[in-house]
Amino acid sequence: MKRLTLSLVSALALAAATPALAQSINIGHLADYSGGTSDVGQPYGQGIQDTIAWINANGGVNGKKINSDFNEYGYQVPRALAAFKKWVGTDKVVAIQGWGTADTEALVGMVTKEEIPYYSGSYSASLTDPVGKVNAKSERAAPFNFFYGPSYSDAARAMVQWAADDWKKKGKPGKPKWVHMGANHPYPNSPKEAAAEYAKSLGFEVLDPITFALTPGDYTPQCLTLKQSGANYAYLGNTAGSNISVLKACKTAGVDVQFLGNVWGMDENAMKAAGEAANGVVFPVRTAVTWNGSAPGLATAKEISKISDPSGNAYRPVHYLSAICTALYMKEAMEWADKNGGVTGVKIRDGMYQKKDWVPKGMDGVCNPSTWSATDHRPTTRVDLYRSVVTGPTDASVADLVKSGAIKLEKVATIDLPRKTELQGW
Repeated sequence: MKRLTLSLVSALALAAATPALAQSINIGHLADYSGGTSDVGQPYGQGIQDTIAWINANGGVNGKKINSDFNEYGYQVPRALAAFKKWVGTDKVVAIQGWGTADTEALVGMVTKEEIPYYSGSYSASLTDPVGKVNAKSERAAPFNFFYGPSYSDAARAMVQWAADDWKKKGKPGKPKWVHMGANHPYPNSPKEAAAEYAKSLGFEVLDPITFALTPGDYTPQCLTLKQSGANYAYLGNTAGSNISVLKACKTAGVDVQFLGNVWGMDENAMKAAGEAANGVVFPVRTAVTWNGSAPGLATAKEISKISDPSGNAYRPVHYLSAICTALYMKEAMEWADKNGGVTGVKIRDGMYQKKDWVPKGMDGVCNPSTWSATDHRPTTRVDLYRSVVTGPTDASVADLVKSGAIKLEKVATIDLPRKTELQGW
């Protein structure tokens, strides 16, 4: 909470120093800084906050200020629903920067009814069918839901593909064994069926799922079950906080398995926290580079970062960068809307359909090219997979660990999945 206070102070200082912009555009911002996913919710939410403040400091949306109402909801669905009612009833928002899967999915019907574009931190495949019933497994239409990056299901399919290739490369005999691990919750469950079906089609034996909570704890029993199962590839469906507990417990228990993480299941902060236990975890990264990479767009990202870190010394994890991309896609859709009838929810939605292989201005080499259409809200089916590499003690700061090479993210594969209609929406 200390970091949140500092970022709030810097944002207020920036607001005081920023020339007044004509008119304003009201949006809602839902974030988890204290609940079960706060370990990754905080850097993502900070990225959204910083980017909105940076947009306002640099001309806004065609001269209009984005007025963002921040709501820290502790990853509690009832609080998300209450925030939505306020935003719709009192604030008259035209867009929302959202967060979790349970709350995002609970709001789909209301978001659709109110015609408010909802940019979530959830990448549930159920949000990618704007038409509804596009195939037998797509359960509903989500015409106002958007996210940046591959869906949870497509990312999981890509990891299954990588695992199949890895098994062949190592020349292992017999059928590899795949197991899903995570809480019995909409978020980790989202890609479970998609991964299992794809694994079976590639010759895996799919084992019974192993359940562990979204919060950190002692998961020695789950690790012993994993060890006895003989699994070769274990997908961790939770966020990094509880995954760290599993990785440490399984290392202590001597589990020999290739762990694969959900997109929120690993990052540089988790590598520091888990230490040697995080070495070798493979997971998807949504942006084309990480914070210490080389790309023209990183100059923009680092200016945005100075909103809450004026020193410019903070190392930002992969989730912060993806938040920048998400907020800038919304901003450019708003700019199109403003020039084509006004900044309304419907026009912002339509603005998301105006470009193909779209990279926000100033973010070249950082945000991966994305395309949304009126019939398909999968921004991409290309998945970049990275391996976490930990080569020494992790007592220092993340910035120092990255600088020394004690931790690094190593790209291992880019998996291009076919954009099949039968895989959309689940």
